[in-house]
Amino acid sequence: MGQHVPGFVEAMIHVAQQFDPNFDPATVEQRPSKAGNYLGVTLTITATSREQLDEMYRTLSSHPMVKVVL
Repeated sequence: MGQHVPGFVEAMIHVAQQFDPNFDPATVEQRPSKAGNYLGVTLTITATSREQLDEMYRTLSSHPMVKVVL
């Protein structure tokens, strides 16, 4: 989840593609907050290891546009 600003979804797609070269951007799910200030984004990747998932979590958590990673 991050602020609902231009470029947020594209930045998250870029991160997903780093970890899954076959990631399909058409599968991204978006949910704006009630007031529209924040945007929840679901990225579905095909992971090949626990280490890959952990690294993706760390990458998303440290991204300046991301507020929360679940």
